Amino acid sequence: MLRYNKEKRTLEQDDYKYDLQDVETPNLYRNIFSYGDVPKVPFNHRIVPMEPPEDIWITDTTFRDGQQSLPPFSVKQIVDLYKMLSQLSGKNGMIRQTEFFLYTKKDREAVDKCRELGLRYPEITGWIRAVKEDFKLVKEMGLKETGILTSVSDYHIFLKLKKTRKQALEDYLAIAKSALEFGISPRCHFEDITRADFYGFVVPFAQELMKLAREAKIPVKIRACDTLGYGVTYPGASMPRSVKGICYGLHKHAGVPSEWLEWHGHNDFYKGVINAATAWFYGCCAANGSLMGIGERTGNSPVEALMLEYIGIRGVDNGMDTTVITDVARYFEKDIGYKIPENQPFVGANFNVTKAGIHADGMMKDEEIYNIFDTNKILKRHVDVGITDKSGVAGIAYWLNSRLELVGDGKVDKHHHAVTFIKTWVDEQYVNGRTTGISEQEMWQQVEQCLPELLKELRKKK
Repeated sequence: MLRYNKEKRTLEQDDYKYDLQDVETPNLYRNIFSYGDVPKVPFNHRIVPMEPPEDIWITDTTFRDGQQSLPPFSVKQIVDLYKMLSQLSGKNGMIRQTEFFLYTKKDREAVDKCRELGLRYPEITGWIRAVKEDFKLVKEMGLKETGILTSVSDYHIFLKLKKTRKQALEDYLAIAKSALEFGISPRCHFEDITRADFYGFVVPFAQELMKLAREAKIPVKIRACDTLGYGVTYPGASMPRSVKGICYGLHKHAGVPSEWLEWHGHNDFYKGVINAATAWFYGCCAANGSLMGIGERTGNSPVEALMLEYIGIRGVDNGMDTTVITDVARYFEKDIGYKIPENQPFVGANFNVTKAGIHADGMMKDEEIYNIFDTNKILKRHVDVGITDKSGVAGIAYWLNSRLELVGDGKVDKHHHAVTFIKTWVDEQYVNGRTTGISEQEMWQQVEQCLPELLKELRKKK
């Protein structure tokens, strides 16, 4: 049978019905995942068409997957972060949802406190075990949606659950039916999808879930979980590792609407953000992440990175407030005690700090030469320099001008006596064996010695 695709204006064959392949032994793709070696990336050279949805957004897992990697947040910390998520999200709800555990009294108190704020975004959803009794928790909390774990690879089905594919499918469908009976929209987390038999289990399972959704007239969402970060974006890469193939296949072959599709990827192979962005391009409306990228092992796609990726892709911020990213980073360090790696993009202490004299010299002429964008405007982060033996006179001059708020003709240049004096002192430090950077306090002590009048003027301004 042929049907006319109005969007592409072409005739297409009806979708093939994929049946469950209930194999006797697990397919562990040992030619790809040999465990004793780095996983291989096979290619079949099939090019998947790009089909970005009209609307795309971000979802958050800071309070679920993210919190699993840190000491538990307090209720106040959860409420504070939730407020900031809402500010980041903006009035159009770019961060559409965030998920919460519901098991303990503290979990439920946090949900209640966040809901009392009356914020529209992000919508609060639940996370429960795939057991019928837990849906009562979701119902009691008044939530419309909850995530449930439905592992899809044979690693999980055979080796962890000790079931066959048929048994797993039946159990998963039963639990999804239970959610629908409670009037709750289930979000099925397809755990370990990048090691799963896509056509032998993933697509048949997704097709059955879509049947349940049509019968109940309630959305059944699918979160494609790249649990170990195996997903790749290379053109022509074959399954099960192809992010493009997974997203396109779930939408095209399994009939999952883009607005019910979500990508959740880990960063084990440094591909978290690019895999999430690729999912947007190939059929997923939602890309899931966490604040600062916290999460199991190497963490998730950072929400702040997804925000800036969205702006780069779509050309607009859609109401998001990127300046709050810096507020979130400061909160994580000061109130939660989380140490952000200094070189982490957008939020690390050194992300827009240069310690090379030649770079500082360029920034003195025009900061755009060595800064990725106007970090002050977008992130409330002034471009800066750090002082080491590599900073040179240009770095020292830049530090002095920025700290003493010197502008125009009042700026000191590379030939100023104070710059020469401090440069000599810095060089002596490293000749004598120093290996650490010069601290702010030490630099101010040098200013006290060689620029006392300018320091006095700065204090008057304050």
